[in-house]
Amino acid sequence: MPHLNYHHLRYFWMIANEGSMSRAARRLNVSPSSLSVQLKSLEEQLGQPLFERKGKALILTEAGRIALEYANTVFQSGHELLEALTGLSPGRQVLRIGAVATLSRNFQIGLLRPLIGQLGIELIIRSGGLADLLAQLDAHKLDVVLSNQPVVADADSELQTTLLAEQPVSIVGPRSAERAEFQFPRDLDKAPIVLPARGSAIRSAFDALVGQAGVEPRIVAQVDDMAMTRLMARESGWLALVPPVVVV
Repeated sequence: MPHLNYHHLRYFWMIANEGSMSRAARRLNVSPSSLSVQLKSLEEQLGQPLFERKGKALILTEAGRIALEYANTVFQSGHELLEALTGLSPGRQVLRIGAVATLSRNFQIGLLRPLIGQLGIELIIRSGGLADLLAQLDAHKLDVVLSNQPVVADADSELQTTLLAEQPVSIVGPRSAERAEFQFPRDLDKAPIVLPARGSAIRSAFDALVGQAGVEPRIVAQVDDMAMTRLMARESGWLALVPPVVVV
């Protein structure tokens, strides 16, 4: 299999981004004629013209647009590699952890506590949606993802799922002068409540429970972030569905 000349690819990438052979030559500190020869070599290797001339302008062909997309990925990956290794000490391990936004921060700390303060380990923690975090995991940009949502099994996927811990959930809200004690699930009917967004395991279990009980709470907000859920409940007086660690 022939190997791509990445030196030529970088020259093409610079020409495409500068939009001019002369400007790219100045950036690369080479002559335009030398740059033209390098571009010609790449086009011959790929078997496709990458530019067409319109007056003095260089316009990407369809093959050129495809090549530029790949070149962007190649050089962006190179930049990320340099960033990842910059300042990395020999023997030091970097652990890149993704955590879904609906997972409470207190619960995350409980899971991460054994790693905190360990010599030789640097933690990088990113928050986001499950789909985005799994994509980063699949692209080896993350080492592990902490999630309270189930991951659908896929025969083509190499991802492994392990149960690390379980957490209960509670319905919290202000004391009511109308009743001495909240009656669950009866008092949920028509009650204003803040819930996690649809798609989370907590929300799915709650929806199934109230459906089985035949009650219909009034959903006033759907929030992905547990800390924000607690703040909204505190400021509004609404009920909220949260893990107990969020209330502490």
